[in-house]
Amino acid sequence: MSGKNALALSIGVLGAVAVLLTGAVVLVPVWVVFIAWASFFILGGGMKGLVRSVVSNLTGLVIATVTLMVSQGLGMGLLLTAVAVGAGSAAMVLVSRASLLGAIPAIVWGFASTVGTVAVTGRGVLTASIGNPALMAAVALVLGGLFGIVSERVAQVLSAEQANRAEPSPEVSG
Repeated sequence: MSGKNALALSIGVLGAVAVLLTGAVVLVPVWVVFIAWASFFILGGGMKGLVRSVVSNLTGLVIATVTLMVSQGLGMGLLLTAVAVGAGSAAMVLVSRASLLGAIPAIVWGFASTVGTVAVTGRGVLTASIGNPALMAAVALVLGGLFGIVSERVAQVLSAEQANRAEPSPEVSG
């Protein structure tokens, strides 16, 4: 099986598993899982891509959480919330100076996933429960990275099996 076909099969099956898992077992937004999964691939895949993706996504989550804590904690209006988000946006660019965090879009995806989870759940980041949207987004971001590495490895196995079947077996001389 070609590498693309193997990856398509792997991601197709695991995409269905992700929906089932996040809908029945680990109740986090599946769309955040998919964003983090894409982040894994855009950062090159493999263990390096996994680490860079998870660290970048979680950095964006932390910046969003602090931004929203300030906004929600101080009861800021729209104008001051916009200023806080602007400062958070600048912070995302500034932290990208660290080589591990050099992919600004991956940081932004973590930020946006957090803000989106807050909006979808209707709960603030100061919510003290298992349903805290920042916690939910963090779990989903890590889960997405893990789905990325698993889908990549499954695709490698599937394409290697096909390559092994295509190779003629060595002849025994005698």
